[in-house]
Amino acid sequence: MHPAVEGFIIGLALAFVLVGAEYLLQRKAARERSEQFKTKIALDDTQRRRINSLLRFSLSIPLGFAAAYWLIG
Repeated sequence: MHPAVEGFIIGLALAFVLVGAEYLLQRKAARERSEQFKTKIALDDTQRRRINSLLRFSLSIPLGFAAAYWLIG
């Protein structure tokens, strides 16, 4: 397999893990906050912006890994 493709796949997997972990952590914080204040579970604006910024950043991770693997390999 070409090193750039391998790097892209690894970067894509890493991006999915990062976004998934961040989403789960933010949902947990929202759940705890809703239990404390006895409200409906919902992400606030800051949490949504944090997840969205990580999503935008995660688009560059596979490309960066592909370039790095191509240069190294």
